[in-house]
Amino acid sequence: MSAPVDLRQLAVRRDAPTVGPRRHFGLRFALPGAVLLGFAALIAWSARDSLLPAHPVAVVPVLTSSVELRQAGTPLFQAAGWVEPRPTATLVTALAEGVIDKLLVVEGQEIKAGQVVAELYRADAQLTLDAAAADLRLREDETEAIFAKVEADRVYLPFQIAAAEARQKLARVDLESKKNAAVSLPPITLHKAQGELDAATAAHGELHLRQQRLQRESSSCQRLREAFRQGKASGMEADSSLTETEAAVRSALTRVVQARVAHDTAKLRLERMTVKAPSDGRVLALLARPGMRLMGLAPNSMHEASTILSLYDPRSLQVRADVRFENLPQVIPGSPVRIDSPAVGQPLDGAVLFPTSQADIQKNTLQVKVSLDAPPSVLKPDMLVQVTFLAPEQPSGPAAPSEKLRLLLPRPAIVSAEGGAFVWLADRAAGQARRRPVKTGAADGDLVEIVEGLNAADKVIVGGRDGLQDGARIRVTGEEADTTRPAPAPSSPKHH
Repeated sequence: MSAPVDLRQLAVRRDAPTVGPRRHFGLRFALPGAVLLGFAALIAWSARDSLLPAHPVAVVPVLTSSVELRQAGTPLFQAAGWVEPRPTATLVTALAEGVIDKLLVVEGQEIKAGQVVAELYRADAQLTLDAAAADLRLREDETEAIFAKVEADRVYLPFQIAAAEARQKLARVDLESKKNAAVSLPPITLHKAQGELDAATAAHGELHLRQQRLQRESSSCQRLREAFRQGKASGMEADSSLTETEAAVRSALTRVVQARVAHDTAKLRLERMTVKAPSDGRVLALLARPGMRLMGLAPNSMHEASTILSLYDPRSLQVRADVRFENLPQVIPGSPVRIDSPAVGQPLDGAVLFPTSQADIQKNTLQVKVSLDAPPSVLKPDMLVQVTFLAPEQPSGPAAPSEKLRLLLPRPAIVSAEGGAFVWLADRAAGQARRRPVKTGAADGDLVEIVEGLNAADKVIVGGRDGLQDGARIRVTGEEADTTRPAPAPSSPKHH
């Protein structure tokens, strides 16, 4: 039989104190405080646009344009041009002043290098040469006279020394005889005989010194003559111990050199009275006529005052084409071109050389030089031609795309600086402005192609850029609707 159950043990007394675990202070106060702080931070983050200042800006999207890639050899565009010599025409000028006597060539004539093309009057140049030749002979004769005098003195000097020795010996004998008869002779006679002996002795000594100097002068003159004949310098440096004869020889040789230079100058001027062609070619234009005075190499004259004719090589021609600005991105050095001329029955092949720096503001064109492969003889400079620029060959790839995407921006959206062009991008996720450097390409009207630095999803800031810094907070107030539409995109080449 089971034990009786006491139901009073299951009763709960309300007046008894409840016994249980005490709550920690952090759970009672810190946790609710953290929840409140997080909620306040969330509210502040949501209202940051109202609490923090931000630059109001306006943005524009990046415009895109698809470009069809064309096969190699496909015509891209055409341009008008004209034929010209390559690299330039050669001007045949007179190198001496004079008056044209004869012109010996005509326009279009084939000439060879060294062929005489014109003659100038030669009479005055011939007279100048004759006078210079006479002066040269005079200077040479003066020099030879000094050499001859030195040689003659050297030859005659031994006889003069022998005569001086004889006079000295006679004066000595006369003095001795008069001393022996001194009793019967007056004293003046002895003094006179002694004086004659002294004079003869001095003359004999002077001739010996002169003999030594003549030997030196003869040797120096021979050395100077040999050096002069060999075309060398005078062979003697300036020296204060030069004798009078050596100095005279040096001056005479210097005058001979001056006369020879004058003679060669007159001879060269006479030769330049005959004007010759500097190279092979064909006469392009005659710029002078008989009777015209040419200035030669006068320092204050213009080159037109000495030019007789212009010359060009018919095997070396090129074309200068006027290319419109919107077609310049398709001008690639080395790309093929086709040249058509009414004077030639079939198209001619060529290649792009390089764009020049000569732009025409009235026609909105830039001149581009184009080479000609084997130009025919019928083609002449200044002939008008039509140049068709063709798509160049490109390296073949495994999967060449048929279209290319171009990114365009309005010109005012691009900022130019010393370090290069850049744009301001609107980072809407972060609400900040980003400075992004870009690389620009060809201009297409009011739009500029962006080659590098952007993608199609970027938004570019165009309004409110004053005082903008990289990373500054921005507020996009609107997106400007750019009504500019990209013009039909130029075609790029594709390998066939």
